[in-house]
Amino acid sequence: MTPKVELHLHLEGAAPPAFIRSLAKQKKLDIAGIFNEDGSYRFADFWDFIKVYEAAVTTLQRPEDFHALTLAVLEESAKSGVIYTECFLAPDFCGNRDVSAWKEYLHAIEEAAAKAQTDFGITMRGIVTCVRHFGPDKARQTARCAAETAGQFVTGFGLAGDEKICKPKDFAWSFDMAREAGLRLTAHAGEWGGPQSVRDAIKDLRVERIGHGARAIEDMALVEEIAETGIVLELCPGSNVALGIFPTFRKHPIGEMYNRGVKVTISTDDPPFFHTTMAQEYEMLHQAFDWDEGVFAKIARTSLDAAFCDADTKARILKMLEAADA
Repeated sequence: MTPKVELHLHLEGAAPPAFIRSLAKQKKLDIAGIFNEDGSYRFADFWDFIKVYEAAVTTLQRPEDFHALTLAVLEESAKSGVIYTECFLAPDFCGNRDVSAWKEYLHAIEEAAAKAQTDFGITMRGIVTCVRHFGPDKARQTARCAAETAGQFVTGFGLAGDEKICKPKDFAWSFDMAREAGLRLTAHAGEWGGPQSVRDAIKDLRVERIGHGARAIEDMALVEEIAETGIVLELCPGSNVALGIFPTFRKHPIGEMYNRGVKVTISTDDPPFFHTTMAQEYEMLHQAFDWDEGVFAKIARTSLDAAFCDADTKARILKMLEAADA
């Protein structure tokens, strides 16, 4: 199977429905309303998805829950051939942004990641992420959590959530704190907020990567600027199609962006919600654009170049990609 590098994966959003149902049963929580009859997650649109996501997260109450979650998520990713992944981690859901509690949760996640590397051959790094619709004040608390734990495992800082709440500049203080702590920066934009949200994130937060960014295609001058400056897009085609931003993979702008020299990468976002895997993303993109192993190998290299990890880790993952190419 083609080895893959994934840069845009929400840890809680990657929780298998059966895993969440099991935790709910253990804790006697009634969240049956968030599931379809077939056991999958049930939501009507993006904003309903956020509500279902946050309801599912209520089952994750202890560090050991996140340890088990991390193992489950990384095992699933490894089955699709993912050898390196970056997961968004939200202190909002891990100790309510209290630094000491966050450290306990993070320790459990990091332990599970180390075990997954041994057992499944997948390497993980964490991007601490503030939640946009929780507001700038809580984001500052999240930034403190990130700054206090920046290092080998926590290597990045990001912004997720409802793009229609607040502006990127409202989170500039938090991003400045993360930057000063040595963390690399990304932000969700251009999913629901349109191309201007991408411009604002680049200008006001000075990020090197954009989560999603697909709607930059509505402003070709912006696409050209992204290509020229080397901003990397963490594109999630299956997510965008599932949520109705684009009708099909063939209509998704990843193909045109790639052809125009944009540094595109492929990710799943919240795979069980959107009924996708990295293997399925690759297959759908092959069908839509006739991309071959050469294109996917190039995208994997682009993804690794953009990864928020140290040089030794990159060198080790690169050897794995080169071995597969050979």
